[in-house]
Amino acid sequence: MAEEVEKTRYSDAELEEFRQLILKKLENARADYELLRATITHTADNDTEDTSPTFKVLEEGAATLSKEESGRLAAHQMKFIRNLEMALVRIENKTYGICKTTGKLIPKERLMKVPHATECIEAKEARKPTN
Repeated sequence: MAEEVEKTRYSDAELEEFRQLILKKLENARADYELLRATITHTADNDTEDTSPTFKVLEEGAATLSKEESGRLAAHQMKFIRNLEMALVRIENKTYGICKTTGKLIPKERLMKVPHATECIEAKEARKPTN
């Protein structure tokens, strides 16, 4: 019996499957980012122009807090988009799914859930500081 050789990279068909998954996630992520960006930039909508001064102060505080939170979420979403775009580059280079730390293939199940992953679970766990 021939020994099974450990795969060193995903096949072109598998890479295409991942590419389609990433493109769909990228489309959704960009749409979410645009919604967050619109939340931050559209200050005239539902404003407090016609309410009393007391309520206006309270409303502006809540609006500022909401904008800050939306800003944080938008920044996080933009980072996610960049990570997905970098994953597409790795697919083009045929290096997608290879752990940057161990050089081993990241399990397909992990990549289906976290398609922008660059490390296998073992490498990620080993990097975590122990408390």
